[in-house]
Amino acid sequence: MLQFRGGPALSPFRIRILLENLQKRLPGIAQLDTQFLYFVDAEGTPGASDRNLLEKLLNDGDPVPPVPAGALLLVVPRLGTVSPWASKATDIAHICGLKKIRRIERGIAYYLRGRAPGRDGLIALTPLLHDRMTQSVLFDPSEAEQLFAKTAPAPLNTIDVLGGGREALVRADREYGFALSEDEINYLVENFKRLGRNPSDAELMMFAQANSEHCRHKIFRGEWIIDGERQPKSLFDMIRATHDHNHAGVLSAYKDNASVIQGQRGARFFPRPSDQEYAYHQEDIHILMKVETHNHPTAIAPFAGAATGAGGEIRDEGATGIGAKPKAGLTGFSVSNLRVPGFVQPWEKDFGKPGRIVSALDIMLEGPIGAAAFNNEFGRPALGGYFRTYEQQVGGTLRGYHKPIMIAGGMGNIRPQHVEKRDIPVGAKVIVLGGPAMLIGLGGGAASSMASGASAEDLDFASVQRDNAEMQRRAQEVIDRCWAQGPANPVLSIHDVGAGGLSNAVPEIIDASHRGGRFDLRRIPNDEPGMSPMAIWCNEAQERYVLAVSPERLADFEKLCARERCPYAVIGEATGNGQLVVLDPLLGKPAVDMPMEVLLGKPPKMLRDVKRLAPRTGTFDTSKISLRDAVYRLLRLPAVADKGFLVTIGDRTVGGLVHRDPLVGPWQVPVSDLAVTAATYEGYAGEAMAMGERTPV
Repeated sequence: MLQFRGGPALSPFRIRILLENLQKRLPGIAQLDTQFLYFVDAEGTPGASDRNLLEKLLNDGDPVPPVPAGALLLVVPRLGTVSPWASKATDIAHICGLKKIRRIERGIAYYLRGRAPGRDGLIALTPLLHDRMTQSVLFDPSEAEQLFAKTAPAPLNTIDVLGGGREALVRADREYGFALSEDEINYLVENFKRLGRNPSDAELMMFAQANSEHCRHKIFRGEWIIDGERQPKSLFDMIRATHDHNHAGVLSAYKDNASVIQGQRGARFFPRPSDQEYAYHQEDIHILMKVETHNHPTAIAPFAGAATGAGGEIRDEGATGIGAKPKAGLTGFSVSNLRVPGFVQPWEKDFGKPGRIVSALDIMLEGPIGAAAFNNEFGRPALGGYFRTYEQQVGGTLRGYHKPIMIAGGMGNIRPQHVEKRDIPVGAKVIVLGGPAMLIGLGGGAASSMASGASAEDLDFASVQRDNAEMQRRAQEVIDRCWAQGPANPVLSIHDVGAGGLSNAVPEIIDASHRGGRFDLRRIPNDEPGMSPMAIWCNEAQERYVLAVSPERLADFEKLCARERCPYAVIGEATGNGQLVVLDPLLGKPAVDMPMEVLLGKPPKMLRDVKRLAPRTGTFDTSKISLRDAVYRLLRLPAVADKGFLVTIGDRTVGGLVHRDPLVGPWQVPVSDLAVTAATYEGYAGEAMAMGERTPV
């Protein structure tokens, strides 16, 4: 491992604020210095010219100061993970010719001067210096070797259902965090006994993710009995009722990654497939839209959670039909009371919070930046959103948003001939497009379907995700080059990789055509060879898509990937036998070998039997509040107060098609009632997007 020193890691302002917080914990600290440290894993020792080039790449322009005095705390990416910064930096090094560089990581060294705090004192300071969900703290730079530690592949585990029966699966559910219902446990025990074998952990994790509330909406699709009366419609039926009553202009709804409505005719501007020269194309420009939430990851790691929430929604847009183009986005947040230090409001009582969830203030300091950063780096303007705080004890019940609502949404455009996915024939190649597998986001679909605090804390760690918008941009460029070919688009079907990772996306893409599939686990691009087969198959490493391409068009698709420098891998093909098989040639036995009908066929339908409870509310007493006090309280409520800090953190014009952004009038005051985008660079057609709110609490 090579080490390089960089410039100061924090600005004087940030150092001053951080020092004040550290002194509250340990008053003896007199001075704080910071410095970037770079750690490089390479094949052999780089020559003088390579080392000189590497030093130039790592030089951020600030002079490298001498090593500061004081006790050292070194904050690095969480051991066992690969940071987004490392992925980008390593790729840049490779492009510059440094092919022997395996990985570059960056850490921040904190040097503390004053009365010697001792080891226990330093440990007490670590919560103020790092995010335990995404970072680790070391006490010596030599310990950074652990960042690049290689381990032997972990084994495939099986759960002894045949010998241990139902109790064995109940124990596994607890240990792995599958979040299976009682009916699902019975269903799995029954089916694997019928198959005459024990399930692997990869099969159970796959079933848990593919059938989680996050992915299958079991509660929304379930049956309800309210006050002893069976309801004629599910929650999903109620949502779909508007479409059932008026579906004019709706081209696709409730069946794809995003919905599509009829657009207007105009001249889209994109490269001609024949010569790659930009030109106008007169055609119908249909509109797609999507909104989803990313609450659980945002609650435990706000920046990464909100960033991957925005990124996942963007991927849904791009993976609509057989390829589409995202255009403009929105983000929204509901959190508990902020309790800003020095500005706590009269209604903001301290009711406490779960230890593994960050505070509402931290969510709003980091989450919006994460979402804005991903939109910015990907190249999509964020033009709308909302922000609400609420936390109150009413009738003896505490209501609020300790587990926040983080909404990511947006709209884009799709060509008329690409709205519907195509049938996947037997023999079609299944491809993973985008970044490598990593041990991140494991079990996120199930974790996000559980109540906060219901899972073990180490399982929350496992479900943390990380973002790499630049990789997703490359994948989108490949998709753009595909849909630009019109009827000759090589893509038969496409899905984004989100909750459940490949274990959800791959079955989803072949099931739509009633196919089985045969796949090679070791063909999946993988940055962490020590992962178990279950982790490789089920991790939620971001910025990935699964596509089906006919063998005849595979070479054409590969050329597009090479041009855009976007990683891809052909991991297997569709079969006609309805069996999902994931081979592992390294460990010598299949990680998955189960019928698709068991995985996605007829898992138990959820039934909820509930009774209405009359709300317990007190009288609203205004006798002790003056008009002046009431007005000031109202204006200081975040839902009413200025939203400029949420608007100005992002580029609102990227793409060149934004007509109305959130800042309005001659003084550019936030916030506009709606966002308006033009359909093309000429003409008057376009789209309007607005976000309303009807909060239940």
